[in-house]
Amino acid sequence: MARIVVIGGGWAGCGAAIAAKKAGADEVILLERTDMLLGTGLVGGIMRNNGRFTATEEAYAMGGGDLFDAVEEAARHRNIEFPGHKHVTLYDVAKIEPAVRRVLDRLGIKYNLMARVRDITMDGTKIKSVITDKDDEVYGDVFVEATGTAGPQGHCSKYGNGCVMCIIRCPSFGPRISVAARAGVQEMMGRKADGSYAAMSGSCKLHKESLSEQIAKELDSKGVVVVPIPEDLKKAESLSIKACQQYALKEFADNIILLDTGHAKLMSPYYPLDKLRKIPGFENARYEDPYAGGIGNSMRFTALSPRDNALKVNGVDNLFCGGEKAGLLVGHTEAIVTGTLAGHNAVRHAFAKQLLVLSETLATGDAIAHVREQMQTEDGLKLKYTFSGAQYFKRMQEKGLYTTDVQAIKERVEKAGLTSIYARSAKEAAACR
Repeated sequence: MARIVVIGGGWAGCGAAIAAKKAGADEVILLERTDMLLGTGLVGGIMRNNGRFTATEEAYAMGGGDLFDAVEEAARHRNIEFPGHKHVTLYDVAKIEPAVRRVLDRLGIKYNLMARVRDITMDGTKIKSVITDKDDEVYGDVFVEATGTAGPQGHCSKYGNGCVMCIIRCPSFGPRISVAARAGVQEMMGRKADGSYAAMSGSCKLHKESLSEQIAKELDSKGVVVVPIPEDLKKAESLSIKACQQYALKEFADNIILLDTGHAKLMSPYYPLDKLRKIPGFENARYEDPYAGGIGNSMRFTALSPRDNALKVNGVDNLFCGGEKAGLLVGHTEAIVTGTLAGHNAVRHAFAKQLLVLSETLATGDAIAHVREQMQTEDGLKLKYTFSGAQYFKRMQEKGLYTTDVQAIKERVEKAGLTSIYARSAKEAAACR
């Protein structure tokens, strides 16, 4: 019997639930504290840019492409470019959550919304159950934590510019709590380059209707608009505070860069509204997320779990982690691939099978191992890692891991003995390795 409980319904949690079901779990229960799945995926929208293309195709080759199919279903633009980023897919943030629900429904995965986990019970070094705000006690054999690292409100005030009413919606649905911390695990915090803690989410959403007709039409047709910023309105200092360091480029300081994800995605952590409205075309600009996008954004990387390369949390016998809980990994693709591995391994653990560690000949396996290693160092905790840019994308290129040749990616996965590994039951998959 394998009963897997996944806490957190973002990209990582959904990936973990799907992988656990496909790996042969008898029951998978997904607990999400808000009224919608996907968390920051509800305001994200960027996929396949740079090395994320490679990681996506690795996931498909390993049998873990279900959520990427949902992205394709909700895509607004494919194969576009913006500064520093190629072959980008942009999904519609209004259509993606229902598309993901359909994937979970098709697989028979139970997901309970407005089910914030507030506490746990332990049996020695094992988690026995989690307890929700409604006092429901949910028992499991193995647990996967994918609660993210943003919130509660106090963290945004302590490390950022205060609660800016973002999509995390702590005031409405309660703050995120860390299951690992409740289990007695000493977690880590990411840092900025100057050594201060946490990092700010890297983009905002503007109502497209609040922009000039010309900008709105160009966004709809091309998917990207680049608007030069007058010299006296530039704010280059904001680049260093971004969680998404792949966008901390000079072009993002010199220009307003908008992406079409249904709304207009503004590639800046925040932008003072009075300054923004002085830029031609933005005279009536209004923020969609966060509502106070003129003063700041949500703070991230405040609760990182120590873990091994199978994504098992150190110090707890039956807890795995995915997404930002697994380290300083930024992005939807990164969350999906780590969540998928965590969910698959949760079932292996339940069946007492050898855990899967992905080969470092794959971008996904290398990233998981590299981030774990880097997080043991002071300097490593100051960096953010992503397939799409900054330090890790450079590493991908140097190691020859980045490619858009789908056949070459399939062959690389086959050579590692991982073809369709996520499509097979954990018992069968473990017997093959």
